[in-house]
This record gives sequence, structure tokens and C-alpha cells, in this order.
Amino acid sequence: MTRFLLPLVLLLSGCASFSPDGGMDRVAALTRERTGQAPPPLSRTDAQDSAAQRAAELLRAPLTQQGAVELALLQHPGLQARFAALGVAEAERVRAGRLANPVFGFGRLREGGGALEIERSLVFNVLNLFTLPAAQRVAGERFAQAQIETAAAAVAQARQAREAWTEAVAAQQLVQYFAQVQEAADAANVLAQRMVQAGNFPALAQMREQAFHAEAVADLTRARHRALAARERLVRALGLSGAQVDALQLPARLPDLPPAQAVPAQAEDQAIARRLDLLAARQRAEALARQLGLDQATGYVNLLEFGLQNKSSTGAPRATGWEAAIELPLFDAGRVRWAGAEARYREAVHEAADTALQARSDVRESWSAYRTAHALARQQREEVVPLRQRIAEQNLLRYNGMLIGVFELLADAREQVRSVAAAVEAQRDFWLADSRLQQAMALPPTPPSPSGHAGH
Repeated sequence: MTRFLLPLVLLLSGCASFSPDGGMDRVAALTRERTGQAPPPLSRTDAQDSAAQRAAELLRAPLTQQGAVELALLQHPGLQARFAALGVAEAERVRAGRLANPVFGFGRLREGGGALEIERSLVFNVLNLFTLPAAQRVAGERFAQAQIETAAAAVAQARQAREAWTEAVAAQQLVQYFAQVQEAADAANVLAQRMVQAGNFPALAQMREQAFHAEAVADLTRARHRALAARERLVRALGLSGAQVDALQLPARLPDLPPAQAVPAQAEDQAIARRLDLLAARQRAEALARQLGLDQATGYVNLLEFGLQNKSSTGAPRATGWEAAIELPLFDAGRVRWAGAEARYREAVHEAADTALQARSDVRESWSAYRTAHALARQQREEVVPLRQRIAEQNLLRYNGMLIGVFELLADAREQVRSVAAAVEAQRDFWLADSRLQQAMALPPTPPSPSGHAGH
């Protein structure tokens, strides 16, 4: 028996090994399917150098939305840590596919008469040998779950980068418009003060202009802080540091509004089939189901060891033999372990069902938010802003005909700028809603068109 056992043990102990890509190929595929881009490979110096060169190339020009996602996947340190942690999960998979190391025992005993007795033993965990295939399958399921969770982290980071980019560009754009409002308020305030000094302008009207000027200054101050805060959120989302922070450039305007997407007939079912949180929940339930089967298989016996013995004594022939050890289920027949495994499995099944319920609701709400944001942004672009422009043209004609004064003209200019700012905010809200819809549906985003004008 022993001459067959040792070769079998040596054969099975070398079955499990590390994958060449560290499990990242599947992570990259899952991420690409949902973001349109994939993280770079790990643990290769040339790949790391290439990623650094690509990051520098992206930062040499105003950063696009797709560029922001690519940059986050290339270098964000938190995400890189998640990628590296995948190696821990793979190590657990490999360890589960290998037998426990045998235990070598050695004993030396000298008797009073000078006789020497030496005992040697080599003990193997035989139960580990019998359960190795099932343990490998369980570990494989857990590793697959770790891959899905890693891809989900990459997709979430891509979404964070995309939304932070949208908010930063919009905030920077709004600063320009609030600066125009302040310029108009400056002009009206200076003119009102001079006319009061000349004695041909009511003091109350001048105070109104001064109050509006103060509000315009405060609005611009707040807008500048919001732009700085949004830029810093983008810096954190991209993982920029050092000279990269200073090199970051943003486009002057948000991308143009695209045509609205139609709601797919099976939107909820599509999301259920593609969402990574649901994939991870199902994978966890499957892994626990396999673990439950393994616990049931080893419920009564959790320890079974077989060993070879060799004993030699002074003046006596060498003795060889074997020994076996088995756990006696006197105090714990395995029911506690069964109960724990069953409870964990039921928990995973209910959590998967709850995740599916939340996902369906998320899809319905995201589609409503998308359609609402698109309708409002389109109304601002096609109705409100053009209407304000026509009003401004008419007021300019009235001013030239001396039907209105300069203060009325300046007030109308301020309102026109505010309507353009509202259009920018509506456009920003649409792109945020679009990002959240893509997240809910687990689909890659539609590439935005080049940046266009929100108004004049």
C-alpha cells in the first residue's frame, strides 16, 4: 500500500499552480465589457513603464472623459491595491489544490544500559487527499468571485472618474459665466455711483445695483471654490500626484447633448444578466453550495492520517510498519459545521435575491432620471437659451432707439448669462444621469461627441 501511496501524493501535490496572468485577464475582460476600457497587466516592468508613458501622454492635452477613465485604470493606487490583492486570492486557490505537507517525526531514546532506540515516522493527511478535488473546486469558485469583485472595483473607479470629470469641467465652465455676471454687475454699480454723484439717479436704485453687485461677487467666489473642489475630487479619482496635478488640463466645455436612448424592452433582464454585483452574489452562493457539500462529506470524520514508521534499537533488527489516526466523533459529530455551512448558504441565496431586487429598482429609477435630465437639458439648449438670446437682441434694438436705459440692458445681459449657466448645469446633470444609467445597466458608455457650445 505504501509503495502506491507516496507516488500518488507526490503527483497530486503538484497539480495546482499559479496562472501566468494572475487572474487579471478575466478582470480585464469584465471591465472592458462594462466601461469600454481595461486595466493594464500587472507584475511586468515593461507594462508599468508603458502605463507611465501613456499617463504622461494623456496629461499633455486637455483630458477627455474617456481619457479620465483610462488614466484612473492605469494608475489609481487604491485600484492597483485591489489588483494586487487578487494575488492573495489566487494563492489561496493554489494552496487549496495542494496537499498539506507531511509531518516527519524523529525520536531518540538512550536506555540506562547504554542501548539506543531511534524512532522515525512520516505522517500524511489522507483525508486531505480524498477531499482534494472538492476543495479545489471550492477554491476555484472563491477565486472566480474575487475576480468579479476586482472587476467591480475597476468599473466603480471608472464611473467615479467619469463623474468627477463631468463635475470638474462643468464647474470650471460655470466660473466663466459667473465672472461675466460680475463684470456686468461691476459696470452697473460704477455707473449707478457716478449718476448718484451727478444727482440724476435715485439713491434707492443705486443701492439695489450695489446689492446685486455684492451678490454677484459672492456667487463668483463660491463658483471658484466649487471648481477647485471639483478639480480636487477629479485628482483623487484619477490618482494624480506630484507634477501630474499641475499638468492636468480640462476642456473648456462639456460634450454636446447626444440623442436620447430608447428604453430597451428587456432592460431589467439585461441588467440582471450583466451586473457584476449580481454575478458576485451568485458566485458566492455557488461557492458556499460546494463548501456545504464538502462539509457534509467530511462531517463525521474531519481527521484521517496515515503514517510510515521506522524503529531501530541497539542490538536489535530494524522494525518498520505504519500507523493510522482517525478522529472519533464522540463530542461533535459535525452537526455544528453543517449548521454553519447551511446558514451561510441560505444567507448567500437571500442576499443574491435582495441584490436582484435592488438592481431592478435601480434600473427603473436610472432610466427615469436619464430621460428627465435629457429632456431638461434639451429644453435649456433648444428653448430657454435661444429665447433669452432673442430677448437680448430686441432689448438692444430698444436701447438703440432710446426706449430703455443702460441699466435695463445690463440687467437683461445678466439674465441671459444666468440662463446659459443653467443650461450648463442641466447638461452636467444629464451626463451624470447617463453615467449612473450605464452603471445600472452594466453597459459601456456611449462615447460623447466633441465639446460644443451651450450658449453664447
